[in-house]
Amino acid sequence: MNKVYLYLEDGNYFEAESFGAIAHTPILSEIVFNTSMQGYQEIISDPSYCDQSIVMTYPLIGNYGTNQDDSESITPYLKALIVNEYCDSPSNFRSRQSIAQFLISHNIVGIHRLDTRMLTKLIRQKGTMKSLISTTPLTGEEIQTHLKNKLSENQIEKVSTKAISHFPANRGKRIVLIDFGYKKNILESLLKRGCDVIVVPFNTSFEKIKSFNPQGILLSNGPGDPKSIQEVIPTIQKLQESYPLFSICMGHQIFALANGANTIKMKFGHRGGNHPVTDFENKRVYITSQNHGYCVDENSLANTPLKITQVNLNDKTIEGLRHTSRPAFSVQYHPEANPGPNDTKFLFDQFMQLVAEGKNA
Repeated sequence: MNKVYLYLEDGNYFEAESFGAIAHTPILSEIVFNTSMQGYQEIISDPSYCDQSIVMTYPLIGNYGTNQDDSESITPYLKALIVNEYCDSPSNFRSRQSIAQFLISHNIVGIHRLDTRMLTKLIRQKGTMKSLISTTPLTGEEIQTHLKNKLSENQIEKVSTKAISHFPANRGKRIVLIDFGYKKNILESLLKRGCDVIVVPFNTSFEKIKSFNPQGILLSNGPGDPKSIQEVIPTIQKLQESYPLFSICMGHQIFALANGANTIKMKFGHRGGNHPVTDFENKRVYITSQNHGYCVDENSLANTPLKITQVNLNDKTIEGLRHTSRPAFSVQYHPEANPGPNDTKFLFDQFMQLVAEGKNA
C-alpha cells in the first residue's frame, strides 16, 4: 500500500492509503459524496462526474468486482474514488476485475482507510469544495499554491462525443440524442423501445439536427455548470418549437435556461440512489437516482412558460418541469437509473407517447 494525503480547501486533511492508480503529481478536483449502497462501477463511469473526486458513504466498496457490461461510458472521467474500505477479493460470477484493477486500467486514483463519514459531514456542513490529493506530504505554502488554481472547466466539451453515431432500427421513431455526457442506459432505454437513435455532439446546429428528420429530441445528462455552454441555448429554443422534447439532469437545466429560467449551484448537490421526489401530476412519490450539483432556481420561473411538476422531498428543489404550450418536459434525476431504482422508467414511455402523437409546432 502507498500513502496518500487528502487536503481540503477548508484546512482539514486526511492521511490514507491508495489502491488504484498512483498520483504522480498533486491532483486538484472538486470533492463530492454519493450515498448509493451499490452500483459503484456505474457511478465511476458516469461522465457527469468528470473532474470530480467521489466519496462513497457506504463503508465497503468493491465486494462484487467489476465487469465489461456495467460501465455507463467507455472512458471514466472522474479524478479519484474515496472509500472507507475496498474489497480486493470480490465474489460474484460476473466479476472480471477487482475495483483496484479497474481503476488502474483507467488511471484513476483510489483512496481508502480514512473516515468517509466524517469527510461527508464536512462536505455537508461547509459545502462542496476543492480538494488536493498527493502521494507526498505538502507544506502549507504548497497546499495553498495548488488550491489557488482554478478547477478544470469545459467538462461537457471534454466528455461529449466528437462524431455523430447512428443506432438504426427497422421500426420505431427517430430520436436525436444530444450528448452532454450521456449514460449508456439512456441510449439503451430508447433502443429497447424500438427507436432509431442518432447521437450528436452537444454543439450540433439546429440545421444539422433537422437534416436527420427526427421525430423527437432527448437532451442528456452531463457534468459541470449548464451556463458554461450558453451557445447551445438558441438551438434548444428552436428544437422545442419543432419537436417533442425530453430532458434529463443537465438537459433539464439547459431546458430551463432556454425558457428564461435561471440555474444556481447547490451547497453539496444530490448524488445517490435514494432521493424521494413527489409528482404533483400523478400524486405519487418516487425514489430516484440523482447526480447533480446545480438546480433550477424556483424564483426565476415566474415569467417563463414552464410549470413545476415535481420537487425533491428533502430540500424542495425542483425535480420536474413541463412546458405549458409545447410537448416538452424535463426531470432533474435519472429515470434510466443504473444505478438506482426503476420507479421512473415510465417517463421514457411518456416521451414515446408524445412522439407517437406527432406533436410539433
